Amino acid sequence: MFENHIEKAVAVLDNTHNLREEALKVSRETIRFCANSIRASHRREFDKAEELLREAGSRVRQVKEFLADKPEIYYTGYVLDAQKEYGEAVITNAIIRDVPLPGFEEIGIEPSVWLNSLAEAASEARRFALDELRTGNIESALRALEIMDEVYYRLISVDYPDAVTGGLRRHTDQLRGVLEKTRSDITLIKHQQNLSEKLDKTIRDYSPC
Repeated sequence: MFENHIEKAVAVLDNTHNLREEALKVSRETIRFCANSIRASHRREFDKAEELLREAGSRVRQVKEFLADKPEIYYTGYVLDAQKEYGEAVITNAIIRDVPLPGFEEIGIEPSVWLNSLAEAASEARRFALDELRTGNIESALRALEIMDEVYYRLISVDYPDAVTGGLRRHTDQLRGVLEKTRSDITLIKHQQNLSEKLDKTIRDYSPC
């Protein structure tokens, strides 16, 4: 009677389960490649960072392809989380290299995911700014701060429910805190540098000939 229908349903579920397991495995690999790429970008190991991004990107595309007919899996947290990590790694690399930031279509991820990637990459730029401050490169740190500031003020204008943006409001709020701390750090260092320059000038002006 209905046994044949059950067998067909089970076959579909079995295929869905296998795809889910494969998507989970590939997504984990993607996140690992992205984390290593961000680390390489901060170390200015750009060839290594790009290679890791290629590996991550190929996996993002792979998952999109084999889940094309499985939206119930594609739109689960771990698949989109992997996309978000990929977007963050790509954008962070662009910020550090001082090249134009790629959009969601170029990266190949969902628009809402890209917005969250942008917020997290802007937060990651704090690490870059602090590294530049440690080496005395204040202008480069200021450039990072300017990007963070621009990203924040652009993102706060994206006014949609979290169900649409994937929790963008939370990431934007986190970025605001990181932005203010970074601004404070850079301002303090800038004041110290100005004070040191004035002190040096005073010493030179009043030094005996």
